Amino acid sequence: MPFTGFPPTALDFFEGLAADNSKAFWAAHKSVYDHDVKAPMLALLDDLAEFATFHLFRPYNDARFAKGRPPYKEQIGGLGEGEGGCFFYVQLSASGLRVGTGIFHMASDQLERFRVAVDHDTSGSQLERLVATIDKRGATITAIEELKTAPRGYPKDHPRIALLRRKGIAAMRTWDVEPWVHTKAVVKRVRDAWAEAADIDAWLDANVGPSTLPPSEFGRR
Repeated sequence: MPFTGFPPTALDFFEGLAADNSKAFWAAHKSVYDHDVKAPMLALLDDLAEFATFHLFRPYNDARFAKGRPPYKEQIGGLGEGEGGCFFYVQLSASGLRVGTGIFHMASDQLERFRVAVDHDTSGSQLERLVATIDKRGATITAIEELKTAPRGYPKDHPRIALLRRKGIAAMRTWDVEPWVHTKAVVKRVRDAWAEAADIDAWLDANVGPSTLPPSEFGRR
Protein backbone atom coordinates (compact mmCIF):
# COMPACT_ATOMS: atom_id res chain seq x y z
CA MET A 1 0.00 0.00 0.00
CA PRO A 2 1.28 3.55 -0.66
CA PHE A 3 2.48 5.57 2.32
CA THR A 4 -0.01 8.28 3.27
CA GLY A 5 1.12 8.99 6.82
CA PHE A 6 0.88 7.36 10.23
CA PRO A 7 -2.72 7.31 11.44
CA PRO A 8 -3.58 8.71 14.89
CA THR A 9 -4.34 5.16 16.00
CA ALA A 10 -0.63 4.33 15.62
CA LEU A 11 0.25 6.89 18.28
CA ASP A 12 -2.69 5.74 20.40
CA PHE A 13 -1.31 2.20 20.20
CA PHE A 14 2.07 3.23 21.60
CA GLU A 15 0.50 5.34 24.33
CA GLY A 16 -1.56 2.34 25.37
CA LEU A 17 1.46 0.05 25.24
CA ALA A 18 3.45 2.43 27.45
CA ALA A 19 0.65 2.31 30.01
CA ASP A 20 0.21 -1.47 29.82
CA ASN A 21 3.23 -3.22 28.34
CA SER A 22 1.83 -6.71 28.73
CA LYS A 23 1.09 -9.79 26.68
CA ALA A 24 -2.63 -9.21 27.25
CA PHE A 25 -2.52 -5.69 25.77
CA TRP A 26 -0.41 -6.86 22.85
CA ALA A 27 -2.75 -9.73 22.02
CA ALA A 28 -5.80 -7.48 22.20
CA HIS A 29 -4.26 -4.82 19.94
CA LYS A 30 -2.11 -6.92 17.60
CA SER A 31 -4.36 -6.12 14.63
CA VAL A 32 -3.91 -2.38 15.30
CA TYR A 33 -0.15 -2.84 15.34
CA ASP A 34 -0.19 -4.80 12.07
CA HIS A 35 -2.54 -2.45 10.20
CA ASP A 36 -1.85 1.00 11.64
CA VAL A 37 1.78 0.79 12.80
CA LYS A 38 3.70 -1.90 10.91
CA ALA A 39 2.04 -1.52 7.51
CA PRO A 40 2.57 2.28 7.24
CA MET A 41 6.18 1.93 8.38
CA LEU A 42 6.85 -0.69 5.72
CA ALA A 43 5.24 1.59 3.13
CA LEU A 44 7.43 4.50 4.27
CA LEU A 45 10.58 2.38 4.01
CA ASP A 46 9.55 1.34 0.49
CA ASP A 47 9.37 5.03 -0.45
CA LEU A 48 12.91 5.49 0.91
CA ALA A 49 14.39 2.48 -0.88
CA GLU A 50 16.80 4.63 -2.90
CA PHE A 51 18.88 5.08 0.25
CA ALA A 52 19.24 1.46 1.34
CA THR A 53 17.55 -1.91 1.68
CA PHE A 54 15.68 -1.63 4.97
CA HIS A 55 14.64 -4.15 7.56
CA LEU A 56 12.15 -3.68 10.35
CA PHE A 57 13.19 -4.27 13.94
CA ARG A 58 11.31 -6.96 15.81
CA PRO A 59 8.68 -5.57 18.21
CA TYR A 60 9.84 -7.82 21.04
CA ASN A 61 12.52 -6.87 23.56
CA ASP A 62 15.31 -9.33 24.30
CA ALA A 63 15.00 -9.69 28.05
CA ARG A 64 17.72 -12.32 28.41
CA PHE A 65 20.39 -9.77 29.36
CA ALA A 66 18.25 -7.02 30.84
CA LYS A 67 16.21 -8.12 33.82
CA GLY A 68 12.99 -6.16 34.21
CA ARG A 69 12.86 -4.98 30.59
CA PRO A 70 9.26 -4.82 29.29
CA PRO A 71 8.35 -7.51 26.76
CA TYR A 72 7.51 -5.16 23.88
CA LYS A 73 9.30 -2.21 22.32
CA GLU A 74 7.44 1.07 22.68
CA GLN A 75 8.56 2.22 19.24
CA ILE A 76 8.88 0.83 15.74
CA GLY A 77 12.07 1.30 13.79
CA GLY A 78 13.55 0.53 10.39
CA LEU A 79 17.26 0.38 9.55
CA GLY A 80 19.16 0.11 6.28
CA GLU A 81 22.86 0.11 5.37
CA GLY A 82 24.01 2.06 2.33
CA GLU A 83 26.67 0.79 -0.05
CA GLY A 84 29.33 2.98 1.54
CA GLY A 85 28.72 1.69 5.08
CA CYS A 86 26.49 4.42 6.51
CA PHE A 87 23.17 3.54 8.07
CA PHE A 88 19.74 5.14 7.67
CA TYR A 89 17.28 4.91 10.56
CA VAL A 90 13.61 5.80 11.05
CA GLN A 91 11.68 5.44 14.31
CA LEU A 92 8.11 6.18 15.36
CA SER A 93 6.86 6.27 18.95
CA ALA A 94 4.20 8.06 20.96
CA SER A 95 6.73 10.89 21.37
CA GLY A 96 7.05 11.48 17.63
CA LEU A 97 9.37 10.72 14.75
CA ARG A 98 13.15 10.23 14.94
CA VAL A 99 15.51 9.76 12.01
CA GLY A 100 19.24 9.46 11.75
CA THR A 101 22.12 8.61 9.45
CA GLY A 102 25.80 7.85 9.84
CA ILE A 103 27.54 5.06 11.74
CA PHE A 104 26.12 5.09 15.27
CA HIS A 105 28.11 2.05 16.41
CA MET A 106 31.44 1.35 14.73
CA ALA A 107 32.98 -2.09 14.60
CA SER A 108 36.59 -2.34 15.72
CA ASP A 109 37.96 -2.18 12.17
CA GLN A 110 35.79 0.85 11.38
CA LEU A 111 36.82 2.56 14.60
CA GLU A 112 40.50 2.11 13.78
CA ARG A 113 40.04 3.71 10.32
CA PHE A 114 37.90 6.48 11.83
CA ARG A 115 40.56 7.44 14.36
CA VAL A 116 43.31 7.47 11.74
CA ALA A 117 41.20 9.80 9.56
CA VAL A 118 40.31 12.09 12.47
CA ASP A 119 43.96 12.27 13.48
CA HIS A 120 45.00 13.35 9.98
CA ASP A 121 45.05 17.15 9.69
CA THR A 122 43.20 17.33 6.37
CA SER A 123 40.47 14.72 6.80
CA GLY A 124 40.13 15.36 10.53
CA SER A 125 39.67 19.10 10.10
CA GLN A 126 37.15 18.46 7.34
CA LEU A 127 34.98 16.29 9.61
CA GLU A 128 35.27 18.83 12.40
CA ARG A 129 33.86 21.52 10.08
CA LEU A 130 31.06 19.26 8.84
CA VAL A 131 30.01 18.38 12.39
CA ALA A 132 30.03 22.05 13.42
CA THR A 133 27.91 23.00 10.41
CA ILE A 134 25.19 20.43 10.98
CA ASP A 135 25.20 21.16 14.71
CA LYS A 136 24.42 24.81 13.93
CA ARG A 137 21.47 23.66 11.79
CA GLY A 138 19.94 21.96 14.81
CA ALA A 139 20.71 18.29 14.23
CA THR A 140 22.14 16.24 17.08
CA ILE A 141 25.50 14.52 16.58
CA THR A 142 25.58 11.36 18.62
CA ALA A 143 27.21 7.94 19.00
CA ILE A 144 26.62 4.73 20.90
CA GLU A 145 29.40 5.61 23.34
CA GLU A 146 32.20 8.07 24.08
CA LEU A 147 35.42 7.37 25.91
CA LYS A 148 36.12 9.42 29.02
CA THR A 149 39.69 10.01 27.90
CA ALA A 150 41.82 9.73 24.77
CA PRO A 151 41.94 6.36 23.03
CA ARG A 152 45.19 4.45 23.37
CA GLY A 153 47.95 5.92 21.23
CA TYR A 154 46.48 9.43 20.99
CA PRO A 155 47.39 12.42 23.20
CA LYS A 156 44.83 13.82 25.60
CA ASP A 157 45.42 17.30 24.21
CA HIS A 158 44.80 16.29 20.59
CA PRO A 159 43.10 19.21 18.74
CA ARG A 160 40.21 16.90 17.79
CA ILE A 161 40.02 14.89 20.99
CA ALA A 162 36.23 15.28 21.18
CA LEU A 163 35.88 13.39 17.91
CA LEU A 164 38.55 10.82 18.78
CA ARG A 165 36.67 9.84 21.94
CA ARG A 166 33.57 8.91 19.95
CA LYS A 167 32.81 5.33 18.95
CA GLY A 168 30.57 6.44 16.11
CA ILE A 169 29.14 9.46 14.34
CA ALA A 170 25.47 9.86 13.51
CA ALA A 171 23.29 12.88 12.79
CA MET A 172 19.83 12.65 14.37
CA ARG A 173 16.63 14.66 13.96
CA THR A 174 13.62 14.33 16.29
CA TRP A 175 10.15 15.82 15.84
CA ASP A 176 7.24 15.87 18.25
CA VAL A 177 3.88 14.63 17.03
CA GLU A 178 2.41 17.24 14.69
CA PRO A 179 -0.35 17.05 12.03
CA TRP A 180 2.16 16.36 9.23
CA VAL A 181 3.06 13.01 10.86
CA HIS A 182 -0.33 11.80 9.65
CA THR A 183 0.43 12.73 6.03
CA LYS A 184 2.84 11.73 3.28
CA ALA A 185 4.89 14.83 4.19
CA VAL A 186 6.83 12.45 6.45
CA VAL A 187 8.71 11.18 3.39
CA LYS A 188 10.08 14.64 2.58
CA ARG A 189 11.02 15.29 6.21
CA VAL A 190 13.05 12.10 6.35
CA ARG A 191 14.71 12.68 2.99
CA ASP A 192 15.58 16.27 3.92
CA ALA A 193 17.12 15.17 7.23
CA TRP A 194 19.29 12.58 5.50
CA ALA A 195 20.24 15.02 2.75
CA GLU A 196 21.28 17.52 5.42
CA ALA A 197 23.83 15.00 6.71
CA ALA A 198 24.95 13.80 3.26
CA ASP A 199 28.39 15.42 3.55
CA ILE A 200 29.08 13.60 6.81
CA ASP A 201 27.92 10.33 5.26
CA ALA A 202 30.22 10.96 2.29
CA TRP A 203 33.13 11.54 4.67
CA LEU A 204 32.36 8.31 6.52
CA ASP A 205 31.98 6.36 3.27
CA ALA A 206 35.35 7.64 2.04
CA ASN A 207 37.32 7.32 5.27
CA VAL A 208 35.65 4.53 7.23
CA GLY A 209 33.47 2.37 4.99
CA PRO A 210 31.59 -0.80 5.93
CA SER A 211 32.94 -3.30 8.42
CA THR A 212 34.64 -6.37 7.01
CA LEU A 213 34.29 -8.36 10.22
CA PRO A 214 32.16 -11.53 10.12
CA PRO A 215 28.81 -11.20 11.93
CA SER A 216 29.97 -13.44 14.79
CA GLU A 217 32.65 -10.88 15.65
CA PHE A 218 30.33 -7.88 15.69
CA GLY A 219 26.94 -8.42 17.24
CA ARG A 220 25.07 -5.49 15.65
CA ARG A 221 25.46 -6.76 12.09
